[in-house]
Amino acid sequence: MPLDRNSSIVLVVDDSPDSLGMIHTALQMGGYTVLVALNGKQALDIVAQIQPDVVLMDAVMPVMDGFECCRQMRQQLPLIPILFMTGLTEPEHIVKAFEHGSTDYITKPLNPDELLARITAHVRSAHLIRDAREALDSARQHVLSVNNRGELLWTTPEARELLAVNGIEVALGEFIFSREIKAWLGDQEPAQDLIIHTQQRPLIIRYFKRVHADEHLLRIVDQHQLLDPKVLEAALPVTKREAEVLLWVAQGKTNREIGEILTMSPRTVNKHLEQIYTKIQVDNRAAATSIAIQS
Repeated sequence: MPLDRNSSIVLVVDDSPDSLGMIHTALQMGGYTVLVALNGKQALDIVAQIQPDVVLMDAVMPVMDGFECCRQMRQQLPLIPILFMTGLTEPEHIVKAFEHGSTDYITKPLNPDELLARITAHVRSAHLIRDAREALDSARQHVLSVNNRGELLWTTPEARELLAVNGIEVALGEFIFSREIKAWLGDQEPAQDLIIHTQQRPLIIRYFKRVHADEHLLRIVDQHQLLDPKVLEAALPVTKREAEVLLWVAQGKTNREIGEILTMSPRTVNKHLEQIYTKIQVDNRAAATSIAIQS
């Protein structure tokens, strides 16, 4: 039977027939489309094909338990609410669930009205977050979120695409430039941009805001905004020719490439750079690029 795309999809992961019957009835009465998995492995197979709006996860199941399933599922679905519903009531089990990526924890026996209320609240919040990130993308805001260790928490789809174009494949919890980002973040909110050099072109990472103690929003600045050297000439104490050189430096071009573009020798390009460094009070290309982008 085809899924009803007009209603939110709830994936229920539980091997208990009694629980499944009660939950299925309550969710259908609440207007939700229900998918069922009898263990964690089945649940992962389902989310590989269909993205639910919320997941209800039992803890103790055969083949793969809820804790391991939640950990793996969170890598695929960073925004989807995952609610544990289990008879395990000890504090260590609750802590373990949240450590493995749980959004909420409900103990059995379940109250259908409470369950529906929690699901509705979590689905609403997840949709708001999704809509906000889509709005960032439509405004060409390439945003990514990292923790204090520089590990990737999430990205907008357009930021992920921009990274991929530059040869950077991203995975949640990992980032090839985590060490550089961790050092750049330090203990403060950086005022200067971070220049990350890739095989294709430099990426300019700008600090956006701190969400909480261990989450920071960063923005990848679109270098193609820098198209007119007159902007740099007006904003900085440089000549027209120096502004043209600085523009291409900010685009990641080498002295040789800049010389070919501007029909001058690499040595002349270097002389212009020396003058630029003195005038804008920097001592390397990365710092000059940061000043150019900010200007």
